[in-house]
Amino acid sequence: MAATVVRYLRSAGSPTSAATAAAREPSRIDALPRPDLRAVGEDERAPVSPAEFRAVLGNFASGVTVITAPGAEGEDGPAGFACQSFASLSLDPPLVTFMVARTSTTWPRIARAGVFCVNILGAEQGGLCRSFAVSGADKFAGVAHTPAPATGSPQLAAVPAWIDCRIHAVHTGGDHLIVVGRVEAMGAAGEGAPLLFHKGRFGRLAD
Repeated sequence: MAATVVRYLRSAGSPTSAATAAAREPSRIDALPRPDLRAVGEDERAPVSPAEFRAVLGNFASGVTVITAPGAEGEDGPAGFACQSFASLSLDPPLVTFMVARTSTTWPRIARAGVFCVNILGAEQGGLCRSFAVSGADKFAGVAHTPAPATGSPQLAAVPAWIDCRIHAVHTGGDHLIVVGRVEAMGAAGEGAPLLFHKGRFGRLAD
């Protein structure tokens, strides 16, 4: 299913889909160079500063997930990163979406795998989130996981819920990519408080 990401690597301005790319699936996909993605011209003033943008949007509390994928042939182990930009998208067909920076070094590995598992974190798993938020380290060191049933992506132990997906489409969104996954399997362990992220800090629901 790596074919679903081919178009974004060939033409940054066009959405991709499994249906249109299936006939041209490559054996490997390389990462894009760091793009120049200014939304305004060099002689224009940006409508808001990055600092203001972050400060205002930080008022929106979100859940926290870890997106994982199995390692492709020739790679050292599985891939994963902490992600708060995740949401459900469609009931029929069952689709979810997450956003990832176009400069991410983990995303190309997920793209090559063509599959991923969304691990929804619980209130006590802030440390697990931090371990997947770093770059250049062995993020899976000491982290128990099992293969998700449909794709084999790492399903992290003790997470409240997980969603096993195949990449369905990839769209560009400024300096990020919008990844759409088709749900193949999912499960939940039961009741449990979620891990929340608000104004740059972890939090939890009040009783």
